[in-house]
Amino acid sequence: MSSSTPARLLVTGATGFVGQHLVDTLGAHLPESEILLADRQTSSLHAGSRRRFVRLDVSDADEVDRLIRTEQPTHIVHLAAVAAVTAANSDQRLAWAINFGGTQNLALAVSAFAPDCRLLYCSSAEVYGASFKSGRPLDESALLDPVNPYGAAKAAADIMLGQMARSGLRVLRLRPFNHTGPGQTPQFAIPAFASQIARIERGEQEPVISVGDLSSQRDFLDVRDVVDAYLRALLRFDDLPNGAAINIASGVARPLQEALDRLLSLTSSKIEVKVDPQRLRPNDTPVAFGNAARAAEWLDWRPAHDWPDTIASVLEYWRGQTG
Repeated sequence: MSSSTPARLLVTGATGFVGQHLVDTLGAHLPESEILLADRQTSSLHAGSRRRFVRLDVSDADEVDRLIRTEQPTHIVHLAAVAAVTAANSDQRLAWAINFGGTQNLALAVSAFAPDCRLLYCSSAEVYGASFKSGRPLDESALLDPVNPYGAAKAAADIMLGQMARSGLRVLRLRPFNHTGPGQTPQFAIPAFASQIARIERGEQEPVISVGDLSSQRDFLDVRDVVDAYLRALLRFDDLPNGAAINIASGVARPLQEALDRLLSLTSSKIEVKVDPQRLRPNDTPVAFGNAARAAEWLDWRPAHDWPDTIASVLEYWRGQTG
């Protein structure tokens, strides 16, 4: 695939946080390609002359079969998922039905009806789980040892696709570490902080921020860097080993406390910080960071956005929201 060769791209989860950023990036770099925006809820947000919405519930095998058989995509970026660890904890059946079952449905449909299609699976660093206890930045050879339902369902799908690649499925497995940016929901820590600060500034909330465990350290990325990695993987797909796993990581573990301190430095409001027991995550991993040497070598990818600018962009987004 090249930027000048037209393709038919299917993006599942296209109306979600990462999906919206990815669709904009694909449209800018692949202007001759058709982009099918698949999600359970259609939207006109990114509609255009070469963008078309299609309704898709990935947990419905018949619906997935019909779509792949009818549309015959040349490439798929599979983002559709129960994306938050807390949401997966709350509804484990749904998390498995979508994060594993939906991936299985898509892979089987591609194998049956569009065998030449390339599938880019967006996995997660959560698949490594307890392996982070080593205290080292993990590369792709680390044991998949998830500690929560989200990570378990993602790991199961990841392993399944690795096996299917041996049987002919054309697939790459990208494992992004934590990423944030404008548009991410308050189910995640940094937008949860930023949205509360914005509400306090507007007088919609008492000047108190509720937080979880601020001692946790995570390998944070800007969502724009993550979708850039996805684009690069699509463009180089046929030059990479089929079935390969690729970490998308900065290699730096950053404390959540540091992110909150940075956000608080950007507001003139006097704000109290309180720990909310309901925001404390079971089986939390104190430190998690990755080794992305493979992404640097194979994709010529490295994070390009400064972390302080990323944090500021999240706050600016929430300042622009009302209600």
